[in-house]
Amino acid sequence: MKILALDSSSLVASVAVVEDELLTAEYTVNYKKTHSQTLLPMIDEIARMTELDLATVDAIAITKGPGSFTGLRIGSATAKGLGLALGKPVIAVETMAAMAYNLWGSNAVLVPIMDARRAQVYTGVYQFQDGELVTHREQCAIGIEELLLYLNNDFQGKEIVLLGDGVSVFRDTIAELLVLPYTFAPAHMNRQRAGSVGVLAEQYYRQGIMESAAEHKPDYLRLSQAERERKEKQDGER
Repeated sequence: MKILALDSSSLVASVAVVEDELLTAEYTVNYKKTHSQTLLPMIDEIARMTELDLATVDAIAITKGPGSFTGLRIGSATAKGLGLALGKPVIAVETMAAMAYNLWGSNAVLVPIMDARRAQVYTGVYQFQDGELVTHREQCAIGIEELLLYLNNDFQGKEIVLLGDGVSVFRDTIAELLVLPYTFAPAHMNRQRAGSVGVLAEQYYRQGIMESAAEHKPDYLRLSQAERERKEKQDGER
């Protein structure tokens, strides 16, 4: 089985190839360039370096969200385009689950957080049990203070590991409100990685969890700023 995995849900752009439980290539960039500039050239580079014929992949894996609206749209369009051109299915992987998978084998409660603006984060709460990723709270958009209160109440006696771009934004709030023992994931584990997306996608493929390229669409979890402002204006006119 061969999976081409993509992640463009944040500032990070990441591409990987996972074949028969082996990560054969991964290219990750966390820099101020748009994914429209980076994603396709990264795919081309990985294909060239590994002599990969894209027609030989079994599926295209992509983080379906949540995350940056623009990033998700670019990643989704890229996955759909490749899937349609190659006649391959798309495997949609939750952004938060893929981030938690960076810390496979940890005994801690894993809490990826992405800055969602307005004092909110995109998050989910996970833990590994017998090597399997267990979801304690499905990915959602939630206020950072509400999230920390939930952790304090529901995971007493547990160690928390936080990761994602929300850590730097809400570090002071976490220090003030989180009473449980906690740590922040180190640099090589604290952002999105297509390698983790690909490993999860292999599992989904075996379970038959996939969709056609035409069916795939991102899951934003909430309205964009433009959509929120339009809705607020419409509500105000009623």
